[in-house]
Amino acid sequence: MRSTVSCLFVLLTGMFFLSPASAEHWYQFLGPTGESRSASKKLPVEWSEEKNIKWKTPIHGRGWSSPVELEGRIWMGTATPDGHEMYAICVDAETGKIIHDIKLFDVAEPREIHKLNSYASPTPILEPGRAYMHFGSYGTACLDAETGKKIWERTDLPCHHWRGPGSSPIIEGDKLIIHYDGYDYQYIIAMNKNTGETIWKKDRAPYIDFHTDNGDMMKAYCTPIVVEQEGRKLVISPAAKATVAYDLETGEEVWKLTYKEHSATAKPIYRDGTFFINTGFGKAKLISVKEGGHGDITDTHVNWIQAKSVPSKPTPILVNGLIFMIHDQGVATCLDAETGEIVWQERVSGNYSSSPLYANGNIYVFAQDGKATVFKAAREFQIVAENQLDSGFMASPAVVGDDLVLRTETHLYRIGK
Repeated sequence: MRSTVSCLFVLLTGMFFLSPASAEHWYQFLGPTGESRSASKKLPVEWSEEKNIKWKTPIHGRGWSSPVELEGRIWMGTATPDGHEMYAICVDAETGKIIHDIKLFDVAEPREIHKLNSYASPTPILEPGRAYMHFGSYGTACLDAETGKKIWERTDLPCHHWRGPGSSPIIEGDKLIIHYDGYDYQYIIAMNKNTGETIWKKDRAPYIDFHTDNGDMMKAYCTPIVVEQEGRKLVISPAAKATVAYDLETGEEVWKLTYKEHSATAKPIYRDGTFFINTGFGKAKLISVKEGGHGDITDTHVNWIQAKSVPSKPTPILVNGLIFMIHDQGVATCLDAETGEIVWQERVSGNYSSSPLYANGNIYVFAQDGKATVFKAAREFQIVAENQLDSGFMASPAVVGDDLVLRTETHLYRIGK
């Protein structure tokens, strides 16, 4: 089994296909591989408000949507703090100038959110000529990337996210795949990316026994991945209480892994026949799972479980047989991916919601107070640099060329030498 590129992009000419991953455009949540890894060898490790800032652009509203880039344009979502208005923002990657600032949805009665969330936390996904904006059950829209005009929209999919939306969409082939795991409804849907029409929709309940009537224990905020197993593509879909593998074409359940935790947020990782699945809130665990299962694999395919200082929100990074994690309360951990044993564990100041980044032998972590720490992706903990910006990080980082693109609570930055 191998990890697949999330989608192949049809060029507007219709003459041939191009994979953005080959050019490392950061076109989806956590980048071209979906694992927050960059091939850049020149990414800066030092910056401040006075150093290595190519441009800095204020972004109105409140939104933890991570920046994504394709065709020289950076997209993200934002919303008014009260959730009544939701916007798509497009910024020129070279100049930082805002190209589009488009109000997509008016919401008469937005529901409450957690103080650490926003009404615009899901990250867009891009294709040549297209931007897919998602705001949970408040609305999903496909935009013409050049004009900003809506091609289609969906506002008919119910879900009380309870603490606000968080799951980001992915694309595989002609399918736009999105999680809706809320207090009242829990399901996964595959839409036709060209029209927005439903291809298949699967409720969680037939496959997951939540063991509770409390909807707060049934919600989740995770983004799925797609892999190949036994000649077919599977959507690996973490939810509350379980991760389910669905057949990409039909939505049929292939296997499930159950656990006690809820509010899964971190993306799963796949490498060389093994999944690494984060179980979420309620004492997060990281579970190593063998591929190839069918039905309930909880008792048959688990390699190891690690429960010490596993983050609930930031997604871990797997590099050269080592897993690097930053806990929500600032404990950095290195695990041996084969055994799950702790190689080292060190406290890094700050609280963390955004996912770390790997590039050129370094791990970058971004704190809610605006501090960013860079340390070696190695078996010994070694800090490379510590940096500070004026406002804090909730969104995860992006890479454009050899530059960092960072969204704080107030601004979008392009950082490079």
